Amino acid sequence: MSITRRTIIAAGSVAAAGGAAPASATPLLGIDASGLGLKPDSALDQTQALQRAIDRAAQARTVLILPPGTYRAAGLRLPPYAKIAGTRGASRIVLAQAASLFTGDNAAGIDLTGLVIDGAKLKPQQGRALVHLTDGQDLRLTDCTIVNAGRNAISLERCSGVVAGCTIEDAGDGALFAIDSTGLRIAGNVIRRSGNNGVQVWRSTFGNDGTIVTDNRIEDTRADSGGDGPYGNAISVFRAGNVMVRGNRIDGCAFSAVRGNSASNIQIADNVCTRMSEVGIYSEFSFEGAVITGNTVDGATIGISVTNFDVGGRLAVVQGNLIRNLLPTGNGNGIGIGIAADSVVTGNVIETAPTAGVEVGYGPYLRDVIVSDNVIRGVGVGVAVSVVPGSGSALIADNLIADAKNGAVVGMEWDKRVTGDMTKDGAGKYAHVTLSGNRVR
Repeated sequence: MSITRRTIIAAGSVAAAGGAAPASATPLLGIDASGLGLKPDSALDQTQALQRAIDRAAQARTVLILPPGTYRAAGLRLPPYAKIAGTRGASRIVLAQAASLFTGDNAAGIDLTGLVIDGAKLKPQQGRALVHLTDGQDLRLTDCTIVNAGRNAISLERCSGVVAGCTIEDAGDGALFAIDSTGLRIAGNVIRRSGNNGVQVWRSTFGNDGTIVTDNRIEDTRADSGGDGPYGNAISVFRAGNVMVRGNRIDGCAFSAVRGNSASNIQIADNVCTRMSEVGIYSEFSFEGAVITGNTVDGATIGISVTNFDVGGRLAVVQGNLIRNLLPTGNGNGIGIGIAADSVVTGNVIETAPTAGVEVGYGPYLRDVIVSDNVIRGVGVGVAVSVVPGSGSALIADNLIADAKNGAVVGMEWDKRVTGDMTKDGAGKYAHVTLSGNRVR
C-alpha cells in the first residue's frame, strides 16, 4: 500500500467517528476494539467479542486498541502475532471464571502493553497461570499491571522475549515463572506480595538458559506453601545455566533474595537485599561457576552461602560485597559468607556476624579456597576454617579482622571450635591451612 497524507487522514477520520478503520488502513493505526462490539464497563462476560477482536487484529498483523474501561472475560486465546494495547492503568480485563485469562501456544510475536489484568483471586487448574504462554518467540509484555492472580501471575514455557516495566501484585503463587527459556529478559518490573516466589527461572533439565533478570523491585515474598527453600525467594534460579541477576532491589523474603540451585555460571551482581529470613544470596547444590559481586545484604541468617561441595558445588568468586546485621538462629547461623571449594573470597566488608565472618569449608568439604583482603568486624569468629581430616587447602591472607570475640582465625571440626586463635598460635599441625599478613585488633 502506498502511504500518503490522504490515507492517514482518511483512516484517522474513521477512527474519530467511532468505527473501525478500513482494512487498508489497519496496519497504520490498529483496530479500535469498541468498533467490534466491546462495551467498556459492562457487567456482561465479553469473552466472545474480545476473542473475535483479538483474532481479527492478529490476522491483520496489527494492534487491537482496548479503550479505557473494565471488561470481563476468561479463556482468551492469543494466536501468533496477537497484539493488544490499552491505556496504562485504565484498560482493565477482569477474570470472569476460574481459568487462565490469556493463553497462547506457539505464541510468536505476542505483544501485550498498557493493560490491567485482574485475576479476581480465582484459581485456574493446577499448573496454569493467569497469563500462560508456551513456545513463544519474541514475546513482549510491557507496562502491564497484573493483580490478584489465584496461582502464578505469568507463566512462560520455552519462550524468548521481554517482560519489562510491569507491576505484579498479590499473586497467589509466583509472580513470574519461566521454564526452559530461550532468551528472556525480565527487567524493570515491580513485584509485591507474592505468595510463594517472585521470579522463577527454572529448567526441566540442566542446561543453558541465559535469562537476564535486571533492575526489578521485589518486595514481601512469602512462602505460603511452606518447605525449606523452594518457596519464599524473591528470585529463584534452578538448573538454569548462564543466568544473570543484576541490579535488583529486594526487600522482605521468607527465605532468600536470590537462590541459585544447581545453576552453573550464574552471575549475581549489584543487588541490594534487605530483610531476609534465611540466607541472603545462595548458590547451592551441583553448580559449577558462580560470580557474586557488588551486592549489599543487610539482615539475614547467612549473608552469602556458596555450598554443597558434597554434591559437586564448586568454583566461585565472591568479591566486593557488603554484608551486615546477620542474625543467629537455633541452627547456629549468623555467618557472613560460607564457602566450600575452588573459590576466592576477596574485598568484602562484613560487620555484625554473631557466629563467624567467613566460614571456610564444613567437615571434609573444603578444597582450594582463598580468603583475602576482607574487612571483618564485630563477629564471633573472624574466619572459621575446617580442620577435619581430609579437608583441602585454604589460604587466609591480608584480612583486617576487628572485634572477633572468639578469635580472628579458628579451626573447626564441624560446628566445634578446636583451636585457639591461629593468628596468634599458628596453624600448627594443620598443614592445609596457610596464614599470611592478617591484621587483627
